[in-house]
Amino acid sequence: MPVSPASPSTARAINDRLALRLLQEEGALTAAQLKKLTGLSRPTVADLVERLTGAGLVHVVGEAGAERRGPNARLYGIVADRAHLAALDVRTEGVSVVVADLLGTVLADAALPIDAGTGTGPAVERAVALLERTAEEAGAGKLHSVGIGAPGLIDPDTGELRDSTGLPEWHRRLVAALHERLPARVLVENETNLAAVAEQRLGAARGLDTFVLLWLGHGVGGAVVLDGRVRRGASGGAGELGFLPVPGTGGLPSATGCDGGFHSLAGSAAVLALAGEHGLGGAVGAAGATGATGAGDVVRAALDGGDGGAGFLDALADRVAIGAAATVSVLDPGCVVLSGEVGLAGGAELASRVERRLAAMTPLRTGVRASELGDAAVLRGALLTARDAAQDALFAPA
Repeated sequence: MPVSPASPSTARAINDRLALRLLQEEGALTAAQLKKLTGLSRPTVADLVERLTGAGLVHVVGEAGAERRGPNARLYGIVADRAHLAALDVRTEGVSVVVADLLGTVLADAALPIDAGTGTGPAVERAVALLERTAEEAGAGKLHSVGIGAPGLIDPDTGELRDSTGLPEWHRRLVAALHERLPARVLVENETNLAAVAEQRLGAARGLDTFVLLWLGHGVGGAVVLDGRVRRGASGGAGELGFLPVPGTGGLPSATGCDGGFHSLAGSAAVLALAGEHGLGGAVGAAGATGATGAGDVVRAALDGGDGGAGFLDALADRVAIGAAATVSVLDPGCVVLSGEVGLAGGAELASRVERRLAAMTPLRTGVRASELGDAAVLRGALLTARDAAQDALFAPA
């Protein structure tokens, strides 16, 4: 069946989006550079530059080279303050916020701990106030899009954070409050999925369109990226690896808790207990915590060559490989990225140990890489999601 040629308006829209994407990826460009990169004719490039400038999306930001002057030397760039964005990383113990411009340049950031004893209403108000103060500090009078990363399941039909046992009620109430009180578009995504987005665009998974991200922090989770897309599953629960039944836990997980699942082997509490078993009690005491930060400190201490360090790292790699092998046997992703505080702390050394164990456990060839972004990946992924949404809306054809 013959394909109908694109209408003039559709062709213009395609060309405009192509030019804007290049300006986003490459930075400021001259009309001649746009012509070379797009393959479009000189008159077509001149028309699209005029359209984008008239729409307030592109402006002249300088000239290319002191030896060249005039219209042909003008550098065009995206108008960064055309829209302001925000990203939130919502954790059980608090919230972190960044506000950025349309190019993703961070203008202000802040964090606020929220004690477990704080009531739902006050917790929501504190988090909303933090976002408002940070936006004011950034000079953002109005936010266009807000990306939120949160633990738990995101309903694939509604995009809402579902009620999850063990997570604070203020998480769901915060999302609802932001929907109600902000004129911005609010997008909610599972935190591990956002980490995968960030690692794919900015970190360890650059250049990969299929991989699995294994989050090793306070809890254990995973994100599945197949053919360039994050896969969420029928109920939004793809990658809930903390519930994965595995040997060595002495029990099985349940519908209301992941104790007895992979979480019991590789969550932060389990990592700290393992360190104690290998004589790293001093490192555990110095960490002074049972959370992801403490587990990361213990891993770093083991890498520094403390007594029992090598044995601990071997035992930890054995545990991580069990969950990774089960995932690899189903998905055959070709690559596993170890993320979260423990994955970042373990670095290339832990990744290589896990890779060797995987090679002995599965015939499916799988590389293992260490996170390059670690705990910051969630916030970076939320900001990328907000930026993509804003650009989709602003760069859409009139």
